[in-house]
Amino acid sequence: MDLSRRELLKAVSAGCLLGLAEGEAAGGLRRRPGWVRGHMTGAEGLVETLLQEGAECVFGIPGAPQNELWDTMKSKRLCYQLVTHEFAAATMADGYARSTGKAGVLCVVPGPGLTNSLSGIGEALLDSVPLVCIVGDVANGSRNRPFQVHCLDQAALLKPVTKQVFAVQNVAEIPQLVRQAFQLAMAGEPGPVGVVIPYNLLIEAHRYQSAPLEPLGVPFDSAAAERALSLLANPGPRVGIYAGLGCMDYSPALVQLAEILQAPVATSIAGKGAMPESHPLAVGWGYGPQGTVTAEKAFKNVDLVLALGVKFSEVSTGYYSLPQHPRLIHVDVNSDNLGRIMRTSVCVHADMGVFLNQALENCDRLRRPANPRLVQDIQCAKTQEACGHAEVRSHCGVDPMAFLLALRRLSACDAMTFVDVTVSQYWATETFTVTQPRTFFNPTNNQAMGWSIPAALGAQRVHPHRQTLTITGDGCFLMSAIETSSAAREHLPVKFFVLDDQAYHYMQELQQPAYLRSTATILARLDYRSFALAMGLGYQEIRGNDELEPRLRGALEQSGPVLTRVVTDYEHRPVRWIKAAKARFTSELTRDQKVRFLARIGSRGLNRHPEND
Repeated sequence: MDLSRRELLKAVSAGCLLGLAEGEAAGGLRRRPGWVRGHMTGAEGLVETLLQEGAECVFGIPGAPQNELWDTMKSKRLCYQLVTHEFAAATMADGYARSTGKAGVLCVVPGPGLTNSLSGIGEALLDSVPLVCIVGDVANGSRNRPFQVHCLDQAALLKPVTKQVFAVQNVAEIPQLVRQAFQLAMAGEPGPVGVVIPYNLLIEAHRYQSAPLEPLGVPFDSAAAERALSLLANPGPRVGIYAGLGCMDYSPALVQLAEILQAPVATSIAGKGAMPESHPLAVGWGYGPQGTVTAEKAFKNVDLVLALGVKFSEVSTGYYSLPQHPRLIHVDVNSDNLGRIMRTSVCVHADMGVFLNQALENCDRLRRPANPRLVQDIQCAKTQEACGHAEVRSHCGVDPMAFLLALRRLSACDAMTFVDVTVSQYWATETFTVTQPRTFFNPTNNQAMGWSIPAALGAQRVHPHRQTLTITGDGCFLMSAIETSSAAREHLPVKFFVLDDQAYHYMQELQQPAYLRSTATILARLDYRSFALAMGLGYQEIRGNDELEPRLRGALEQSGPVLTRVVTDYEHRPVRWIKAAKARFTSELTRDQKVRFLARIGSRGLNRHPEND
């Protein structure tokens, strides 16, 4: 049969495509971008999907049910990070996600592997951090026999701490369900998504033709947005902006909107860094009695609060102690977050990027004249607050505020700083000046102790040339100290700072006023130098304020991971957050509850030697 030139070219092209497909099926190196194609085992299909979805590192511990998967990761050169405990698998993936803005990936075995990781996954859920959790399961199908090892309901365990769980039923489903997990983890309000895969499916084979998913749309309530812009266009009300984690990837637009509105900008704890704190309109965090003094002063003159990408959660608001302003506009990508805590004038269900872009397109309508008096007042308040922070109040050890100020002065402007669940987290949020997004992190809403050490390792793993710091108390250190061995093993140069007073000082601050004694707060004395030697870390020790600068320089200038013990005296440094939360909590007690508290305090006040442990 005669062929035209065009038909001949079509035939040749078809042959080339067929050859390419056959090459992929045979395990060739050439991949069609985004696609997972060819005859593969479930493990190979899973790893290929992770690669196509942009996974840079998988955090976890191999186990018998997943050895096929880990061997395949090595064969396909997908980077993985061995951890010492599955809690760290979740928090390393969390640290990776917070520092990159992409979904972190953890891989754990069923049963104890999963249950060990749940605290870290829960932190990611409540803090709006995207994770993809690859979890093994017992065999299904013809191999599903009773009393298999790790025979817990993995999907049921994951459900409370994830946005959704995908339970794989057959080998053909693996790529598409993993793709859906990545998409959902990043969609709307980010969060963790689980994928549960029976181990027998990892060794079964299938011919895959898995295409990339179409991108999801983003929410934007145009009518509500217009009502919000109309309020903002009214030149009468003085505007203040309260920015949360939802603004983290839109810093330039946030700055531009603040300048257009001539609005002071406060952030939530998680939002710290969304607005450069060196900017003349930046006032710190909180805007209530729990946050910076500068923010509280600035927002006393505000009539209208524009809340962007925040949930007004308990920790960030000092037990809901933020003042109610006459008007409030609340914008968030998750409609379930809107208007839940504060009385709200307008709720706008919208993607933050779309809303900010819409506001900037209306800049002529929203623009207000320059307000040099506002800038002057903010600068004056910052100066006064900084003077108070710089006053050294502790002399029997290191003043924690002096430590934080010195560490900020000596560390790089783009250093990634991970702060744990210690009383110092509030001082750090007040005084640690952050000028770039995604450089200051702490576990806000689940308050998982020990989070900072593995989270910092997860970030350092993919930012090898960025300075990475952890600030943790001695109690939190005990929760995950063994994970510092991973830093030595993998040559991750994280600098670990432990504020040591041999007590759960945070709990003492909460217990002493209410009970006139402390209970279960005294910690064992540790030989930190010997511990550092055992883990393969460098070591520094700081015992007084006069040693801060030289010892901090010594730690920061070492090339590898370093553990620094900071002998800390907390006694004379008040905590605004605790004072605000206590006042709010007390105001909500019933009359009978107040009487019982006062009677107990009165009786114990006669005891001059309370029993503290």
